[in-house]
Amino acid sequence: MGLEGKETSSFMKDFVDKCGGYAVIDGGFATELERHGADLNDPLWSAKCLISSPHLVRRVHLDYLDAGANIIITASYQATIQGFEAKGIAREEGEILLRKSVEIAREAREIYYDRCTKDFSDFMRDERYRRRPILIAASVGSYGAYLADGSEYIGDYGDAVTVQTLKDFHRERIKILVDVGADLIAFETIPNKLEAKAYAELLAEEGIETPAWFSFTCKDETKVVSGDSIFECASIADSCRQVVAVGVNCTAPRFIHGLISSITKATSKPVLVYPNSGETYIAESNQWVKSSGIAENDFVPYIGNWHDAGASLFGGCCRTTPNTIRGIAEAICGKLQDK
Repeated sequence: MGLEGKETSSFMKDFVDKCGGYAVIDGGFATELERHGADLNDPLWSAKCLISSPHLVRRVHLDYLDAGANIIITASYQATIQGFEAKGIAREEGEILLRKSVEIAREAREIYYDRCTKDFSDFMRDERYRRRPILIAASVGSYGAYLADGSEYIGDYGDAVTVQTLKDFHRERIKILVDVGADLIAFETIPNKLEAKAYAELLAEEGIETPAWFSFTCKDETKVVSGDSIFECASIADSCRQVVAVGVNCTAPRFIHGLISSITKATSKPVLVYPNSGETYIAESNQWVKSSGIAENDFVPYIGNWHDAGASLFGGCCRTTPNTIRGIAEAICGKLQDK
């Protein structure tokens, strides 16, 4: 889609307006791949399926489209040239796999639209879902995701990692995802302001015109996991011309309302939220464990409150499912009908 001469700043606002004032992002990806039989015990995580099981990647995209998603995020979160090379995959093949992540998502969108046109099932006859606008967001995971040591959940890369280190690491990957024609770039699970600064500088230096969003992972209502303030991080995103939405992902639902309030103080750009299920990731054991306190698996009832606080794009992250996304889509549809 690209910008096609439009002002970058209006890209996401216009899209959300076309969706009716709210837009639905998809949900957890790795969890769904595993549910369909994929073994993701690998440093490449969900990106492993780009090599071994592209049909499962397409299937998960379709599951989320069937559930009502307006934005599907590619399986490239953990896909990096450096990560592929560490697995013995040649650079050229790594570039092909990165492009493939976008191509598979685009195929899924075309299959879905074709089903809608043919009135494939009773579900597709529901006017809420037919031929709605759908964007492909190319996922760019943080440097910590490449390290595969859970450091994207603490945001401490050590003193040796600078803005320049991060720009050099991400540069080629971003250019490949842009060149293959993603509708937007989703910079996800950003754990510190250092990486946000690197992304903003990189977008400017490379003259990238594809819209982007910055989504941070946070440890409470005011701070990203590194301890940097979400206000400062959102301000960096706000100052970047290519950034069309700012928000949080892979963050406990109980912090979302406060984070939205903090973000809206820093930017007037659309705010997106796609929290995890409320569980905590333990890097040493590669497991998600239940957090203390109330169960938070079902955050769908809070969507209306989060919208009132200033958010307009809603989805789920780790451990959420197509059922979560279907619940969000139905809750939003109910809100629109109440207007």
